[in-house]
Amino acid sequence: MFKSRSIIVNILLITTLLLIVSSCANRLIKRSRSGRVDRNVSRQHFSSIRKKVALLTFFNESPYGGEDLGIVATEELRRELGRTGEFIIDPLTKKIFGSSKEVYAGGGVKLAQLARKAKVAGVNFVLLGRVIEARIREKTDEIGLVRETKSYTESKVEVRMFDVNSGRELLIETVRGYADDSSFRFFSSNRIDQAKYRQDILRYSVKVALRKSIPKILEISSKMDWIGRVAKIIGTKIYVNAGRASGVNIGDILRVITEGNEIFDPETGALIGVSKGEIKGTIEIVDYFGQDGSVAILHSGGSVIEGDFVQLY
Repeated sequence: MFKSRSIIVNILLITTLLLIVSSCANRLIKRSRSGRVDRNVSRQHFSSIRKKVALLTFFNESPYGGEDLGIVATEELRRELGRTGEFIIDPLTKKIFGSSKEVYAGGGVKLAQLARKAKVAGVNFVLLGRVIEARIREKTDEIGLVRETKSYTESKVEVRMFDVNSGRELLIETVRGYADDSSFRFFSSNRIDQAKYRQDILRYSVKVALRKSIPKILEISSKMDWIGRVAKIIGTKIYVNAGRASGVNIGDILRVITEGNEIFDPETGALIGVSKGEIKGTIEIVDYFGQDGSVAILHSGGSVIEGDFVQLY
């Protein structure tokens, strides 16, 4: 009798332990180094790490629409990126690079030269571009006494994506946008000011074009490793330049990596890219500070210094 009770108690203990282990396993956080969520993990326990982006003001090189179209393109891309929830658009980092027009004028060399400064600021990649074409044509229906004029617009926008950490350009894509009176009908009720109408429909076609670039940007970003930086070390506390707003969680383990070396072409002297750094150890996130910073302690390894890169383990 006592032996059977002992067996029952052991079975109950084993069952309880299995339930505890199973419960803990279900709460394990899994994500790739890019910071994306494993689809099998509930989002109530975890949110994706958001990459920091420098968005440079686009410019318009077509003869129509003026500077306004470049600003419209920039703000539409900012709005669409914000809607994804995947990125933080840093309003200050564009000062490091200037405008898209300045970068184009420098033949892209300026991006490579200023990549190091962007790394210090914690930027993962830079988006820039230009409106290549923006045109409008009108067709008048001459049948009957009442002549109706219809407008057709087309825009072509180039979007470029530069990876700060590798020093490489990841994307050069041309997207097109189209609009006519029917797709733009919410503006067609008031055509007294013809010049304003034309500008508005040109703006709309540029917005349509920029929206088409979002899937490609998301696809490329999902394959990129998220990288942060050690901003400060005070005693045993290690301060990282990414926190709650970026999606870093308490308990996250980050590996610490040295800065890679810049590799130049021996013939031309041009920067080819940046090599991967060496792993120095790991740190564990224990607290937050400021608007988007976190506090960590050493988890393994050592010799962590200010300026080291951090990456999801």
